[in-house]
Amino acid sequence: MNIMELLGAMMQPGVNSAAGQRLQHTLGSRGSGSSEGLLSSLFGGGGSGGGIGGMLGDILQEAGQAVGGKKNLAVGGIGALAGALLGGGKSSMGGAVGGGLMALLGALAFSALKKAGQPQAEVPLGLRAPAEPQEEKRLEENAGLVLQAMINAAKADGEIDQGEVQRIVGKLSEMGIAEEAKAFLNVEMHKPMDTETLIRAGAGRPELAAQLYIASLLAIKVDTPAEEAYVRNLGEGLGLQPEVMKHLEAAVGLNR
Repeated sequence: MNIMELLGAMMQPGVNSAAGQRLQHTLGSRGSGSSEGLLSSLFGGGGSGGGIGGMLGDILQEAGQAVGGKKNLAVGGIGALAGALLGGGKSSMGGAVGGGLMALLGALAFSALKKAGQPQAEVPLGLRAPAEPQEEKRLEENAGLVLQAMINAAKADGEIDQGEVQRIVGKLSEMGIAEEAKAFLNVEMHKPMDTETLIRAGAGRPELAAQLYIASLLAIKVDTPAEEAYVRNLGEGLGLQPEVMKHLEAAVGLNR
């Protein structure tokens, strides 16, 4: 099963409205509004522009320097993600969208850790292109954890409604997603909430912990007491500093 393709499918319009709204805020609501303009902004450094370019241009410059050049950053998929969400791409399918999401989460995590005064922060896999098969496998595992984080957050108010499960699986069917992937997602959505697995995975790995926190914010609106308590407890359990959580929330347009 291609977990990156499934993760990308979950980012398609109409599948996860909360994620779509938050990512549109981050990618384009204050920026160029197109995937082409987005990538130009990404590689142009900081500047006064809005959206992802204005927020993360400088940090991507720094990340590129840390990994031996921008050629070693995997940001091309962010264009596919922007195309899916902003309508600027010819195709919104495939693992490229999932890869773009992992690159964006990595960039936001790297930025938040740096802004919170953690200069030792490493450039996360996803934002940094895998250099060997072992890293490719680890990136795939991280993508699976990101997907689990989103599904787990959706259970903060209780079980995921069966009608919602059927709607999501139906959307995936329309996209031509393989039966194996749909079955996997169906099982995951029916499992009891399991926050401890996420906390253990992020323990001692601040870059991954930050990505799991952002992914959780993408999955829900955080507009109920149960969701508020969930994200607070998750962030604390992952060992994230309050300042890091604040930066991550601001990056996806969540003001609490």
